[in-house]
Amino acid sequence: MAERKNFVLKGNICYSEDIHLLRTVEQGYLVCLEGKTEGVYKELPEQFKALPLTDWGDMLIIPGLVDLHIHAPQFSFRGLNMDLELLDWLNTNTFPEEAKYKDLDYAKKAYQIFADTMKKSATTRACIFATIHRPATELLMDLMEETGLKTMVGKVNMDRNSPDYYCEKSPKESERDTIEWLGSVMSKYDNVTPILTPRFIPCCTDELMERLSRIQKKYRIPVQSHLSENKSEIHWVKELCPTSRFYGDAYDQFGLFGKPAKTVMAHCVYSTHEEIDLMEEQGVFIAHCPQSNTNLSSGIAPVRTYLERKMNIGLGTDVAGGSGESIFRAMVDAVSVSKLRWRLLDESLRPVTMGEAFYMGTLGGGAFFGKVGSFLKGYEFDALILDDSSLPHPQPLSLKERLERFIYLSDDRHIKGKFTEGSRIF
Repeated sequence: MAERKNFVLKGNICYSEDIHLLRTVEQGYLVCLEGKTEGVYKELPEQFKALPLTDWGDMLIIPGLVDLHIHAPQFSFRGLNMDLELLDWLNTNTFPEEAKYKDLDYAKKAYQIFADTMKKSATTRACIFATIHRPATELLMDLMEETGLKTMVGKVNMDRNSPDYYCEKSPKESERDTIEWLGSVMSKYDNVTPILTPRFIPCCTDELMERLSRIQKKYRIPVQSHLSENKSEIHWVKELCPTSRFYGDAYDQFGLFGKPAKTVMAHCVYSTHEEIDLMEEQGVFIAHCPQSNTNLSSGIAPVRTYLERKMNIGLGTDVAGGSGESIFRAMVDAVSVSKLRWRLLDESLRPVTMGEAFYMGTLGGGAFFGKVGSFLKGYEFDALILDDSSLPHPQPLSLKERLERFIYLSDDRHIKGKFTEGSRIF
């Protein structure tokens, strides 16, 4: 529900100023003007004292969380067949389920569950895959618009290496459907915007990629896809694209790998030095999906490398590769898997800290949406109110310690308020 966008929140404020600095203000004041953060203050300045103020007592106030990679149609089979690797899992679970979204009645039932869950979650921004079906994708966008969350939703493009029952008939047909979809949705919504979505190189012919490249240049929309997730997948790309130097190059030759197209690539588990160099040069965003990479036996991304090179990186749940929509859980998993990588594979890359994981789930991923993911002045006002009173502790804790415990121990029942761009969701 849309509400006033000029107000003050009082409480225990925690947010990342950059990758290295987590700022905490005990019993501070967070000022929102016209849907943007005006500032965080220990004492409320005189010029803001006439604004409506909500005192959240001893609760925590943090920026909204950002999910850079989630598949809405896969929400229905979370937690199933998690003993399979990626390519077998796609054929067993993903393609049969996503094909069902041709039926709008089924799509409405399934997507309503997804939208309702996302609204209650800690996520305020998300990059979302739909299916190849244009009507169902528009239905998903309608439902996400109603949640008040700020999301990018993509109609999937794929014209090869998938079952006949779930494959676009030709590159030309895929292009036509995508253009019709964009014509229908480009200016329709306040909260939802389209994102170009070639599923991944194995499912997209060169001709389709050429056509999508032309669409991207004409409509100037961002791009989302998958990159270097699984060893078998990477070997397959080498066979399909023998002239490409590496996986990312198969996107880049069509202008769909960063500059000028804002691009987010999920996973990047096995990116080579050449691929990492190009991602850095082109400003490609990385969606680190630690739970999915574990569930599908893919591996562990070298996140420390990406952080030290100051590359664009955020977190993704990758439902249903990941079993839930919680970015808090993604933060915990990012720390855990980095420890395993450090201990078992490469001790030169030290583990990710909780502060860094929090940065990736807020400010790091938020940058894909613009000035999002922090309470820095001028940033869009996305916020969560967190109640940790049901998580008692025998001694006093600092705000940083309370935040860390909340990340590890809480669920969406502890979220008492949620705002996007100054509008209160609940």
